[in-house]
Amino acid sequence: MTSITRRNFLKISGTGIFGVLVSNCKSNALAIDNKIKPNIIFILADDLGYAEVGCYGQKKIKTPNIDKLAKQGMKFTQHYSGNPVCAPSRCTLITGMHNGHGQVRGNKQVGGKEGWKLGNTTGGQYPLAKGTVTIANLLKKQGYATGAFGKWGLGIVDSTGDPQKQGFDHFYGYICQRQAHTYYPNHLWNDGKVERIPENDNMQRKVYSHDLISQKALDFVRKYKDQPFFCYVPSTIPHVALQVPEENMKEYKGKWPETPFKGNPQGYTSQETPRAAYAAMVTTLDKEVGRMMDLVKELGIEDNTIFIFSSDNGPTFNGGSDSKFFESAGPFRGLKCSVYEGGIRVPMIVRWPGKIKAGSVNDHISAFWDFMPTLCDATGSTSPSNIDGISMLPTWLGKKGQKQHEILYWELGNQQAIRMGNWKAVRMNQGDIKLYDLSKDIHEDNDVRAINPDITRKMEKLFVSERTECEAFPLAKPKTKKKK
Repeated sequence: MTSITRRNFLKISGTGIFGVLVSNCKSNALAIDNKIKPNIIFILADDLGYAEVGCYGQKKIKTPNIDKLAKQGMKFTQHYSGNPVCAPSRCTLITGMHNGHGQVRGNKQVGGKEGWKLGNTTGGQYPLAKGTVTIANLLKKQGYATGAFGKWGLGIVDSTGDPQKQGFDHFYGYICQRQAHTYYPNHLWNDGKVERIPENDNMQRKVYSHDLISQKALDFVRKYKDQPFFCYVPSTIPHVALQVPEENMKEYKGKWPETPFKGNPQGYTSQETPRAAYAAMVTTLDKEVGRMMDLVKELGIEDNTIFIFSSDNGPTFNGGSDSKFFESAGPFRGLKCSVYEGGIRVPMIVRWPGKIKAGSVNDHISAFWDFMPTLCDATGSTSPSNIDGISMLPTWLGKKGQKQHEILYWELGNQQAIRMGNWKAVRMNQGDIKLYDLSKDIHEDNDVRAINPDITRKMEKLFVSERTECEAFPLAKPKTKKKK
């Protein structure tokens, strides 16, 4: 006898997923019939460049599953991460606030800098505040099971930023980003408790953390398949160190000339074949995407699952990686840590069978802070009225009424950037603005402020008005010239 899953029930009953409802969310976009709430799987790569997967132009690294996801869903060409580095980017994603209003605006350590060590909860990344409204706790109110699997970086266990104090029922992986500099740790965190990995004691490399984390995410989906779930997978791949099981490297070893990486003071370990290792890491991530795609199909929940894939920022320059060789940033200037396009424009693919047009490509301008209102619209939740995000649901569904951003804003340390239509402004140390026309200058080479004074003045005002002061993350002040 055939088992009755939610998917089969829909076929039997003929019940439709959509209702013509007016959303309670800020964006007032289309809403989904609350009777059947979609599952959400969000796989977030770590430091994956815009052009490091095949469907975005990569030629050297194989990513058949991510490419398949794009063929079955919608690929975005003008989607932006929340920030050029890890923690603040994740903050914008789960809070709906851009960097100028966000709590976490950099990879700042608090407490002891050794907070990643076994059993030590005295240090880690700057934590989210108590009572922060996150997409996870909004979905929990709608009856969703919520789980996060991978790298957190928004507050260690027992801090206010503990993921299980920020709306997640379950967390498995790295709490502190510093610990995630190795794929062979001697422990991970499992629902607030240390889970020992004794096979990796004394710097041994026997148990690959990515495999453990991937399996936990799959287990979560299996466990909660009969109720709505939000499975957030902030993967550690392909962030350095360049570590991957030898078996995974077989298809890439010997393909390209290699210069061994000898390690560096930042703590990234050596790698004899860095190009092969990096390519193998990206393909390993692709296989994780494939396993998750296969699982939702096996469970009969594929048609009612929103599947999102993106990256937290642009490709890195550290630890033996070779972003130039792989053309990781595509046609864009800059890498991770930069507010130029290469540091913040990222791949983004969303699949929702029967709702999102398969094989579609969209140039809608969007950013991480749009996910909160979008997922609220898609699930019948109500997003806060004071966020910076705008729902992308009309674009996802091919409907009219998509609202547009007047501006997008980023900041990091001494850098600020604003996109306004095709105009992009960059400012360092609150100094002079550089202005680019992305419609003619995608690499941001030609500063056109002198011939566009009105746009420049508007950008100058926006750099002030689009941010609130943040004591924990002050914006670098203008550099003063030393007196002779």
